[in-house]
Amino acid sequence: MLVVEDLVVAYGAVEALHGVTLEVKAGEIVTLVGANGAGKTTTLRAVSGMVAPRAGRILFEGTSIGGVPSHRLVRRGLCHVPEGRRIFTALTVRENLELGAYTVRGHAEVATRLERVLALFPRLSERIAQPGGTLSGGEQQMLAIGRALMVRPRLLLLDEPSLGLAPLLVQEIFREIVRINRDEGVTILLVEQNAHLALSTAHRGYVLETGEIVLADDAKRLLEDPQVKAAYLGAG
Repeated sequence: MLVVEDLVVAYGAVEALHGVTLEVKAGEIVTLVGANGAGKTTTLRAVSGMVAPRAGRILFEGTSIGGVPSHRLVRRGLCHVPEGRRIFTALTVRENLELGAYTVRGHAEVATRLERVLALFPRLSERIAQPGGTLSGGEQQMLAIGRALMVRPRLLLLDEPSLGLAPLLVQEIFREIVRINRDEGVTILLVEQNAHLALSTAHRGYVLETGEIVLADDAKRLLEDPQVKAAYLGAG
């Protein structure tokens, strides 16, 4: 579904990615693991059209999307839930979700999608008329993911969904991520600070260090890899 080949991204004179190559197959959850500053978020931003690559190729469903604006990628079924959630705090939960369906024509279809998202996240249904800014951090993360799901994406990019959340809420968010992948058929590329949780959730994983892929394997094997254990899992 997604193929990234020899991706190079720079911010001014500083090169953040040095030839990153990875693949996400339809139906997978694939995670990027690495320390802060390794280039994980930059990779997602390049895939979703938020930063322009200096070199390399990005293919989505066989078509090059390098340089395609983000709003056009949304119409193609590629959605990005950024770090920090970025909901509209002054708008209600309903308004936030309906904005996610800006590409959809017809009130009936928007209502159908809204109903489906609220079934996935019942807590949002309870707070449907509340401003987004009054929600807890976990509820805001549900809202950010739900807003993306209003597009019915085929590929969902998730950047640090557990950031700032209490452990019980983190577990709840990740249960929903698995459910979205398994039951809704959404392919997911995940960046997550909790490497153990990310690798326990994903099918496959890539390890990024200073802008380069240094390891790639089945997620369960990466969990047992001595190098990964020592660097990211607090072992060794």
